[in-house]
Amino acid sequence: MIYFVGAGPGDPELITVKGAKLLARADVVIYTGSLVNRELLDLCKPETEIYNSAGMHLEEITQIMINAHQAGREVVRLHTGDPSLYGAIQEQMDALNSTAVPYAVVPGVSSFLAAAAAIPHELTLPGITQTVILTRMEGRTPVPKKESISSLAAHNATMCIFLSVHMLDGLARELITGGYGDQTPVVVVEKASWPDERVVTGTLANIAEKAREAGINRTAMIIVGDVLKADYTPSRLYDPDFTHGFRGGKS
Repeated sequence: MIYFVGAGPGDPELITVKGAKLLARADVVIYTGSLVNRELLDLCKPETEIYNSAGMHLEEITQIMINAHQAGREVVRLHTGDPSLYGAIQEQMDALNSTAVPYAVVPGVSSFLAAAAAIPHELTLPGITQTVILTRMEGRTPVPKKESISSLAAHNATMCIFLSVHMLDGLARELITGGYGDQTPVVVVEKASWPDERVVTGTLANIAEKAREAGINRTAMIIVGDVLKADYTPSRLYDPDFTHGFRGGKS
């Protein structure tokens, strides 16, 4: 069996229990070396074959998985965060489908969740927003026109923006053009959950300059939205006058 496992955002303790157990018994591990914390590999057996996919192309990766499966070996394909987000696993799964090799996906903690914990702040607040948009700026990977940053900004929801900190000047301009005010709060979290995690706060008017001064230009999550500073209505979930199936009202 092939297991696509989310390694989590960086802290080796943030891999799921299921993911850790799979790593511990895997015969072959292919990990995303540019981002996955190598401490996770300490969970592997001494005899486990370990491959760093950073310098490999798709056919090499899938062939290792196919060959290992055909030899009766268990494989873990270890991706950073949660593999369903910017993980490029679909093409790997499609290649396995074409050869009838069985696989399963084990979810992980995404970097946007680790960034929210680092601030720390809730991303959805009553009366402010109940929507979180996960997206990225267009770079070498194109983005559909209808999903441009300025188009998404029109919703004024909380936005968690991946893979874009090196384009922060342009990103801020696009967000303002789309409808956020220039004083909208922004938080940049570099290497969320790693020992050298850093948090930079600002507004759309000054966040690019602040990130430059801090020397942050890669491996960072950008969180934007009024949810980071606005007054909000407390949740009705714990309001004593609000009844639901598990709690009656005040007597």
